[in-house]
Amino acid sequence: MSYITDFTPAVALGGGLLIGAAAVLLMAGIGRIAGISGMLHGLVSDGGNRGWRASFLIGLVAGAALYVLIWPGDIPARHGFPTLALIVAGLLVGAGTRLGSGCTSGHGVCGIARQSPRSMTATGIFMACGVVTAIVVRHLLGIGS
Repeated sequence: MSYITDFTPAVALGGGLLIGAAAVLLMAGIGRIAGISGMLHGLVSDGGNRGWRASFLIGLVAGAALYVLIWPGDIPARHGFPTLALIVAGLLVGAGTRLGSGCTSGHGVCGIARQSPRSMTATGIFMACGVVTAIVVRHLLGIGS
């Protein structure tokens, strides 16, 4: 069992390469950006364009499930986070992706690769908010420590 604080450069590099490859293949294949929040929004709101979105999202979940089946003890355990805090955090992330017109995959992976000033700004704001949130939640509120 690994812990969330363990640094695993090979796993991180492998994951990054897979994310990058998926983004490149989606852009090269059908000219779409691999922004997960936009895909999910389009899946529930865009009646005529659901096939590629559903396929990508199903593949995303299936890939994670396959990883867990092959290496069941490899996913780090998270402890000390109350269910209500996780629900509120998820809702805030969802609201933030709508407010920011995208998420870290769309802006941080695809937008920066396209040298989009808007995506670079959004990613910087995402990262700054993440740092501040981690400090407040972990060190000021004592959740998850």
